[in-house]
Amino acid sequence: MNPSERSFTLSRPTPVESSVDLIVCGGGPSGCAAAIAAARLGLRVVLLEATGALGGMGTQGLVSNWYSLSDGTRILTKGLFWEILTRLHGLGGLPPDKNPADPAWQKTLYAGTGFNPEKLKLLLDRMCREAGVEVRFETRVMDIDRKGPVLQGILTHSVEGCRYLPCRAAVDATGNAVLAELCDVPCRQAGRDTEKIMPPTLCGIVTGIDYSRFHRGLLQPSVEQAIEDGFFTQPDHHVPGLFRSGKQHATQNCGHLFGMDATSTASLSAGYAKGRELAQEYTEFARQYLDGCEEAELLTTAPLVGIRESRCVQGEVQLNYDDFTSRRHFQDEIGVYNKAVDIHVYDLSQEEYDRYYREYEEMDKLGVGESYGLPYGMLVPQGMDNVWVAGRCASSDVKVNGAIRDQPACMLLGEAAGSAVALSLRNQVTNKDVNTDQLRHLLRERGAWLPDITPEGDIADAS
Repeated sequence: MNPSERSFTLSRPTPVESSVDLIVCGGGPSGCAAAIAAARLGLRVVLLEATGALGGMGTQGLVSNWYSLSDGTRILTKGLFWEILTRLHGLGGLPPDKNPADPAWQKTLYAGTGFNPEKLKLLLDRMCREAGVEVRFETRVMDIDRKGPVLQGILTHSVEGCRYLPCRAAVDATGNAVLAELCDVPCRQAGRDTEKIMPPTLCGIVTGIDYSRFHRGLLQPSVEQAIEDGFFTQPDHHVPGLFRSGKQHATQNCGHLFGMDATSTASLSAGYAKGRELAQEYTEFARQYLDGCEEAELLTTAPLVGIRESRCVQGEVQLNYDDFTSRRHFQDEIGVYNKAVDIHVYDLSQEEYDRYYREYEEMDKLGVGESYGLPYGMLVPQGMDNVWVAGRCASSDVKVNGAIRDQPACMLLGEAAGSAVALSLRNQVTNKDVNTDQLRHLLRERGAWLPDITPEGDIADAS
């Protein structure tokens, strides 16, 4: 029987905890940034994370690579993200050929780097502890308590059972908009409100790579040769590949899980199993077809599958593809980014790969000095006064969401959301009424690059 056709009501006493200023739901890039930023501004913050480590896709998803950091003239992703990057370098968490202090690297268009996921876990633990964030691992959001547009508290579940945690505000950094959905915020859901779902990938860590001989530029010809040879069980032309994250190892980002719905337990479960099969197959592909990978070994697959698309909140402002193509900036923008639209293939056809390549490599690449703004309103969900969203579920259309779902942008959005909560509570105003001039000033004080913007949406001063 369909679960929606029947219900079961359970009543039991639930312990009520002391109220906190802010609950951040999700300990990925955006959630960590929101929690640290808010706690540094004096709020009592509880960070709920469903797994056993912080970092989300960068650590638990093993998508251990950051890029689109520079417009070719300057680093755009300053502020808290830059602090994390430089501290990670100090811990030896970047590849030996990457140094954030190198001016030449900073001015490389789309500058990026791989990183060691274990070092990032360690660093985020330390930074949350330093800021005074109370982190709760293996804790999930079960339900919410709201009074009209005001969230009163969140029902959580952990190894200790159910707890009710009252709060003054919350940030949804779950990626799948779990909190927003419970609050009845309007959301676009992939596969329900769209014809297709961008496929996830289960990433892994591969070691034994000889980087003196391995060159990523030879990946695509090798993929095409393997397809012609009938090597793959799933002949996918779109293989992002291996991204260096240490002396001899790399993130393996290979294998699309077509049609997988991140909001369905059955679909998720099948996807994880399929992803592990594909990870082994792509490691064998590397050994047979890629120079320098003859001794490659798959150390592990990720605890979390890399979801590219699920739910996306409808906010007070929706960043859209016209904003992207016009390189629009906003007077209330809280971040600047330059990642191209990255809508992965929806099927195995050559036509679909050609579509992807044309869009990502030719149509939607930004040039030197080009960027677009991330407006504050995309963090403010419709219908709630004290809830913010950050990360992949922030308000944007399908195409632009394919650009801003990356970790650096998520951190920009998270830092802004956490800072906005602090201003909201300090000034006793709703999320919609936060003074964005004050917010931008606060972010600038913490190192963000936020140029002045003209009423027409152009950068007034790029210095």
